[in-house]
Amino acid sequence: MSKQQGKLIEITITDLNSTGDGVGRFEEIVVFVPDTVPGDRAIVRLVQVKAEYAHGKLHQLLQASAHRVRAGCIVADKCGGCQWQHIDYEYQLVAKHDQVIQALQRIGGFVNPPVDRVLTTDAPLGYRNKATYPLGISASGKVQAGYYQKGSHRLVNLNQCPVQDPRLNPLLAQVKQDIQQRGWQIYDEGKHQGQIRHLGLRIGRRTGEMLLTLIVKEWNLPGIEQQAQEWLERYPQLVGVSLNRNHHRTNAIFGDETRCVAGVSYLREVFAGLEFQVRPDTFFQVYTETAEALLQVIQSELNLQGQELLIDAYCGIGTLILPLAKQVRQAIGLELQPEAVEQAVFNAEHNGINNVTFQVGAVENLLPEMSIKPDVVLLDPPRKGCDRAVINSLLELKPPRIVYVSCKVATLARDLKFLCQDGLYQITSIQPADFFPQTAHVEAVAFLVLTH
Repeated sequence: MSKQQGKLIEITITDLNSTGDGVGRFEEIVVFVPDTVPGDRAIVRLVQVKAEYAHGKLHQLLQASAHRVRAGCIVADKCGGCQWQHIDYEYQLVAKHDQVIQALQRIGGFVNPPVDRVLTTDAPLGYRNKATYPLGISASGKVQAGYYQKGSHRLVNLNQCPVQDPRLNPLLAQVKQDIQQRGWQIYDEGKHQGQIRHLGLRIGRRTGEMLLTLIVKEWNLPGIEQQAQEWLERYPQLVGVSLNRNHHRTNAIFGDETRCVAGVSYLREVFAGLEFQVRPDTFFQVYTETAEALLQVIQSELNLQGQELLIDAYCGIGTLILPLAKQVRQAIGLELQPEAVEQAVFNAEHNGINNVTFQVGAVENLLPEMSIKPDVVLLDPPRKGCDRAVINSLLELKPPRIVYVSCKVATLARDLKFLCQDGLYQITSIQPADFFPQTAHVEAVAFLVLTH
């Protein structure tokens, strides 16, 4: 074989894959190359070679694609937080549209899926309302916070991040110094020793209220109450400082328990005209404005008349069900996490919405027990998609309409294939949405109607 590890080859990049790498061909094999753009002609070093594909590293750019731009971040070529800062934003949207179509065709078997243009709002930078940074120690002993270098566990130290809400940047730089001065030990995952694992920052885009959370191995952090009070005084928009305990050897960021040490345990955010309480470990869409725009698409497509019964499976803290509940006769939310349901109940009461009830449990257990037939079922599962028992329950319940909100188009395509088998359901439209500009990640909502 003429292709071997370490060899330099010349290729032209023709496509992007679902993880954001450029794709080219060399002597009948596919080569995946990070940091490239379709239209690039490049010298690439092969770093991993298999029988049918290889992974390469950009060695020299011979001719730049028309879609290549200067990254808006000085560490974009090192940091693993974004994959696509070197790609112009309009082309990012084209690539995400293609990604949705390819998944539906390849995995779902849909020949000509009705995919709309990618929904986006006006800020491809400075949009993230939440950031969680792993912490580390530099060679000189300085506390660092940032993201891991692509494909490694080497930390790229950041004092600001162009994709997060810029109001969070002052905290990122200063809090590291405070941790250093306090002498708090940074967690070493190899040895499972040390104390502080991650720094979590969160902001209400509409209210400006902020939360600061330290994810720690154990609760005992000497002087944390005093330091937390200093942070509240220094940053007027900071409303709460919390500790979250994660004492396991794990890649999961948050542990099961969070304690507020100063201020309040939540921030207030306004979403779709409603006020929500959002805690440090609450799931809430990271791009508030695009999530709101997507909700408007859902409302427009459903055209609710006020007489419907709506079930929201995987309802979380009520982000989608509460605005929709104002347009239906009755709404029922299903959610596995008791803490999320507790927040959803509060958010409903706080906003005076009294036609919604919530049930705690796994959707695959709750949905088959439904004694009433819903008019609309809203699905918003995690990345792994719906459990097959959920799909089977829907095929038995036969709700006239299904709205499937997906954060991973591969599992969306798989589940839509099951729902549309035998022609029972038909897809009327699919709306992709860009919740994560500068990355390869794309969300999508599929609208289905019962055909018979």
